[in-house]
Amino acid sequence: MAKKQKTIALIAHDGKKHEMVNWALQHKEVLQGYKLCGTGTTARLISEATGLEVKGYLSGPLGGDLQIGAKMAEKAVDMVVFFWDPLSAQPHDPDVKALLRIAVVYDIPIATNRATANLMLSI
Repeated sequence: MAKKQKTIALIAHDGKKHEMVNWALQHKEVLQGYKLCGTGTTARLISEATGLEVKGYLSGPLGGDLQIGAKMAEKAVDMVVFFWDPLSAQPHDPDVKALLRIAVVYDIPIATNRATANLMLSI
């Protein structure tokens, strides 16, 4: 029986998008082995920079975080890399907290910084 290809959701707040794109470029070869999805601009920027196919959902503030949270609840997302900016106010902070809560409830690994994201990809 063929092993199911795992899905990684990629999310980054505005102040962290550059870091996310650089991280994706650094790990492009590993990421090729996964299905990728992400919120609006983040998905587009990663796809443009790496050439990887990244299914884009809405922008985070427009419901993208909730869309990915729903996919997590459906067990359609296996892990999340979410470079969030804890030092900047986010208009969609309740959605961010809901996404983090869903990851815990459904026991889905979620990396909120580069070090943890690197570790998740190495396992």
